[in-house]
Amino acid sequence: MMRRWPYLARSALVAASVAAFAVGGHFVATTAIDTQQAKQLEELANIALRRSEVAVDFSVATLNDVMQRGPMTCDAASLQAVRLKVYQRSQVKDIRLVNREGSVICSAYSETLEFDNEWVTRPRMLQTADHSLLLFRVDQINGVALGVLKDIDARTSLVAILGVSAILFDILPTELRDHGEVIAQLDNGADIGRFAASQVLDATDAVTFSSASHRYPLRALVRVAPDALRRWNRDRYWPSMLLAAVLGLAFGLLLTRAVARLEGPIADIDRALARHEFKPYFQPTFDLRTGAIGGCEVLARWVHRDGSVTSPMNFIPLAESSGRIEAITWQILALALKEMRPRLAADKYFKMSVNITPRHLLSDAFVNRLRREVRESGVSARQIVIEVTEREAFPDLEKAAAVIEALREHGFKVALDDVGVGHSGLSQIKRLGVNTMKIDKFFVDTIVQDGSAATIVEMLVRLAAKLRMNVIAEGIETVEQRQALLRCGVECGQGYLVSPPLPYAKFDEFLVAYEARIEAEAVVRQASVA
Repeated sequence: MMRRWPYLARSALVAASVAAFAVGGHFVATTAIDTQQAKQLEELANIALRRSEVAVDFSVATLNDVMQRGPMTCDAASLQAVRLKVYQRSQVKDIRLVNREGSVICSAYSETLEFDNEWVTRPRMLQTADHSLLLFRVDQINGVALGVLKDIDARTSLVAILGVSAILFDILPTELRDHGEVIAQLDNGADIGRFAASQVLDATDAVTFSSASHRYPLRALVRVAPDALRRWNRDRYWPSMLLAAVLGLAFGLLLTRAVARLEGPIADIDRALARHEFKPYFQPTFDLRTGAIGGCEVLARWVHRDGSVTSPMNFIPLAESSGRIEAITWQILALALKEMRPRLAADKYFKMSVNITPRHLLSDAFVNRLRREVRESGVSARQIVIEVTEREAFPDLEKAAAVIEALREHGFKVALDDVGVGHSGLSQIKRLGVNTMKIDKFFVDTIVQDGSAATIVEMLVRLAAKLRMNVIAEGIETVEQRQALLRCGVECGQGYLVSPPLPYAKFDEFLVAYEARIEAEAVVRQASVA
């Protein structure tokens, strides 16, 4: 019996350990899944809000166009000119001239007035951060529209009637489409856009995620039935429970490893920095019409001594959170400048862009060190593009605008990366004063199948033109995506359609072969024309 006790005791302890880890695994898995669900649905609410803001920005740009052409009057010639402007902007359904109280004086399409169930006056309209701009809901026979009022003078104003398409809000995952809805609302609770594949959702019982605009009296809501939420993304639960049981069996070993793991990855990055293992890879940017390559983006890769390569997704987040990203960036930039110097010297129009996080941009002496690195490499500042990602919020927007202005004064170009899914609104983009918008891969991936993605890209292109910015689309992988982007007005892009990111030697070989092929194709085209 005594000899059996150690075995029984060990078995009981192992069983207790497995049970404890199983209980903990249940709570950890459930919490992780719930947290991930909340994060995904909050991001969907943010996307719906940003799309609503872009729609309002688009209507404001339309009103500004009308006002720049001269005062709108009710004579036939003026109304015809405004009708042409409405015809060119599919999202805008009508433009109306109103008096100070908000009552309609005349309309570009007077027949649309017959569809109004109710027209609110100025006291019931909602203020925006710009006091000359008001938003309100327009109830119509066939649904609702959004009214955007902009004051002309002390007596009259212009109103754009914006049809907020439900397609803009068709963003729910397939598993939730029949059990959820996405709503755009004004701050007074009036719906201005709604997408719901099914009408059976009980709003009183639904789980709601919301996002509110800082610029407009707008908010977006995502509502999902609790039962659907409990079933969504649960495929990781049982593997998590199995893992918890395995962890219970190896508790002691994993505990010691867990302590070492707290420092392990950061120490690995420090060692890699000391060994100069972070290398620049280059991906070309190209003209979507001609295919001509006009520059490249520098992308980070961790190249180990055995030749294996670690993807940036596996070390960039930790490098950013641990403060190592600045050292990695300077290391990669120095080598990239050295390797690209011959090509940059041979082609004064060739541009090389490098990614900088907002916090790095605002760090002490960033501009001075960047100028020194570029000057000592013998490269012209006007050939260097600083890409600032929009996924991370700017800690100090005023300082960011001042740094970007200083960079531009010294000849550098500045691009804003991830536009459309990041933190900044369009007014902040204008305030930063960047040269280029880079449209996020999120929109490029769906532009062929999703009409709302194409609509948003068209809006961004038009707004970029008004702000005198260039536009580059990221992540182009197919000819169909390239053609769709061209139809939206995008002229420049990058992606695997032309080339993946390559180390310098292979990138240089690729450019030589690619340029020779482009020249040969041009000769063939000229010969066929002759």
